[in-house]
Amino acid sequence: MTSELMAAEAVLEAWQAASRRRRRSAAMRPRRREAAAAARAPGAQPEVDGGVVLRRIQEAREDLLISDFWSSALETVNRCLRKHLEQLKAAVGPLSEAIGSLHLDSSPGESDVAPGSVPEETPVTGSCRLKCVCYGVGNFATCVIARNQLAFLLLFLEKCQIPRSHCWVYDPLFSQLEIAVLSTLGVVVLSENEEGKRSVYGEPTVFYMLHCGTALYNNLLWRNWSIEALSKMVIVGNSFRGLEERLLTRILQKHYPYVAKIVKGVEELAFPQTSQYTDVFNDTSVHWFPVQKLTQLSTDTWAFREEPDYQDCEDLEIIRNKTEDPSAPDLNPL
Repeated sequence: MTSELMAAEAVLEAWQAASRRRRRSAAMRPRRREAAAAARAPGAQPEVDGGVVLRRIQEAREDLLISDFWSSALETVNRCLRKHLEQLKAAVGPLSEAIGSLHLDSSPGESDVAPGSVPEETPVTGSCRLKCVCYGVGNFATCVIARNQLAFLLLFLEKCQIPRSHCWVYDPLFSQLEIAVLSTLGVVVLSENEEGKRSVYGEPTVFYMLHCGTALYNNLLWRNWSIEALSKMVIVGNSFRGLEERLLTRILQKHYPYVAKIVKGVEELAFPQTSQYTDVFNDTSVHWFPVQKLTQLSTDTWAFREEPDYQDCEDLEIIRNKTEDPSAPDLNPL
């Protein structure tokens, strides 16, 4: 068994063990002092103390751990990882041969070095091969929703046994304080706006990108537009099914063609909905790409590989890379 599969086995075992662990009741947790509650309220003053931000992240983590949402979300991710692991195992045998027989080229730029890459970004060759990339988590120093999403990410890394040094994080709205806090937490803060155009480089990768613009998902799919690459990806983010239902078909096909084409090749499991975290994880699903579904897509689907440009797209909902598009308006969050 390859080290990649051994690492994936360890990941699944960790999630299953966590699922069986008895969690404390939320009713047993003491109430926060009114001062802490006021600090979380909308309109609270921007943070100036990194220690305060770190403490609130820890509090958000503790609240998540004892919530009904966490136990249900844990099982949702566990189910998806189980299927993904089975696919990785199968890829060693007949499915790998089946993919090879299609004579498909690698995804666009898959052999290239990532823009602005640093030594830490090279594919991991140790016992842990699973990587994580987080886009658009938001201003967690001042926003409760963003802070809860970050707390979930940190718990995810812990339960998935992904070293924080193997998690790359980016949001163009990060303040210098937030960058410093993330560095203290041990994750790698990207210095360049990739616009989601990051290759998996042949390594199983989880992309954590909640409430991001549709263009970001479209860019990510374009960058990894091959059966081999997509089959190694898991995306925790906006429901693709929901995107298909909300957007007009002509808009989806014209501006977000990769999202439109992949809806028949993806499986998704929706996050549970609870009143406590309705605004934090609404419309969120875990997505993975079964090889069996991908191989059933037409050859024309894979032949189309034009890089998205969004020149006449309104309400793009992402911040463009200024080095590539100096005239792009800097108005919308990632």
